[in-house]
Amino acid sequence: MTTLIESEEHQALRKAVSALGRRYGRDYITQVIAEGRYPTELWQDAAKLGYLGVNLPEEYGGGGGGIAELSIVLEELGAAGAPLLMLIVSPAICGTVIARFGTEDQKRTWLPGLADGTKLMAFGITEPDAGSNSHRITTTARRDGDDWLLTGRKVFISGVDHADAVLIVGRTEDARTGKLKPCLFIVPRDAEGFSRNAIDMELSAAEKQWELVLDDVRLPADALVGDEDAGLLQLFAGLNPERVMTAAFAIGMGRYAVGKALEYARERTVWKTPIGAHQAIAHPLAQAHIDLELAKLMMQKAALLYDAGDDIGAGEAANMAKYAAGEACVRAVDQAVHTLGGNGLTREFGLASLIIGARVARIAPVSREMILNYVSHQTLGLPKSY
Repeated sequence: MTTLIESEEHQALRKAVSALGRRYGRDYITQVIAEGRYPTELWQDAAKLGYLGVNLPEEYGGGGGGIAELSIVLEELGAAGAPLLMLIVSPAICGTVIARFGTEDQKRTWLPGLADGTKLMAFGITEPDAGSNSHRITTTARRDGDDWLLTGRKVFISGVDHADAVLIVGRTEDARTGKLKPCLFIVPRDAEGFSRNAIDMELSAAEKQWELVLDDVRLPADALVGDEDAGLLQLFAGLNPERVMTAAFAIGMGRYAVGKALEYARERTVWKTPIGAHQAIAHPLAQAHIDLELAKLMMQKAALLYDAGDDIGAGEAANMAKYAAGEACVRAVDQAVHTLGGNGLTREFGLASLIIGARVARIAPVSREMILNYVSHQTLGLPKSY
C-alpha cells in the first residue's frame, strides 16, 4: 500500500542528498555558470553515491527505486542551491523510457552508463512550430531499406553539448491508416547530418539550450526505442516523469529562495526589531512555505502513482503537481527577493537570477495554460475550444 508519509528510507535519502548539496551549494553553481562549464564534479559525486540512477533497475546498475526517489534527489539538491537540470532529462525521461520499452541491447548499452554518470542522454521533443504538441511534430522518420532516415528541427533542447546521444521524438507513417504517429529514436551526437546551434538565453544556467537540425540522419533499425506502433504510450511514459521532476526542480528552487529570505528576515534589524517579526514580512513567507508544501504533496502523489504503474492517474497528478509547483516557485522567489529589498537584486545574495529560473517552471516542459486545458478536458470533461 502506498502512503504519502515518507518512509525512513526516503527520509534518510533526503538527509544524505541534502548533505551533498550543501557541500557544493549555490556558490559552486554560480561559479560553474560564470566559467561556462558543466557541473561535472557534482554530477560525478552524485553518481558515485548512487543518486543519478536511483530510479533505474538494479540489474542494469541502478538503485531499483522509482521517480519518487529521483524526485527527492533533485528537490534536495535544489533546496541546497545546487540543482542538476539533467536529472530531469537523462535518468528520468530517457532512462525510464529505455528501461520500460528498450530492447535488451539498448538497456545494456545505455542504462549502466546513465546510472553511473559515464553517459548522458538529452531529450528532443519541442519544435519551432509545434512546441511540445506531439500531434503537430513535423520531424519525420521514413524507412530506407533496414535503416531509418530522420529529418526535422528541434528547439530548446538541454545539455546536447555534453550528451552522448539524444532521444528524439519523431513521427512515422502508419501503414494501415497513413496517419503519422510518434516514435522515439536514439540519435548519437556525432551522427552525420545531425547539427546543433546554441540559443542565446537570458537564463543563467549551467545547461545550455540548443536548436537541433536533422538532415536525413541515417539510423540503424535498432535506433528505434520500443514498438513502432506504441506511439503515445511510450512518449508519455517519459513525459509524466518529466512533469514530476520539473515539480521537484521548482519546489527545490522555491525552498532555497524562502530559506535565504528567512535568514535575512531573522538577522536584518530595523528600529531594533528583526524585520521577520513584522507580519507584513512573516505572513507572505509563511504563505510561500504552505504553497510549496502543498505542491510537494501532489508531486509525491504523482510519483507514487507512476511508480505503482497507474499511468492514467499519474498523468493527471503529474500535470497538477507541475502546475502547482511552478506557481508556488514563482511566488516564493518573488517574495524572497521582495523580503531582501534592494539586496535581493544583488549578486551577493544570489536571488535575482532565480527570477528568470522560476519562470521556466511555469513555461517548461508544458505551459500552465496547457495543463489547465488538460485538466478541464480530461478531468472535468469540458469540451475543447480547439
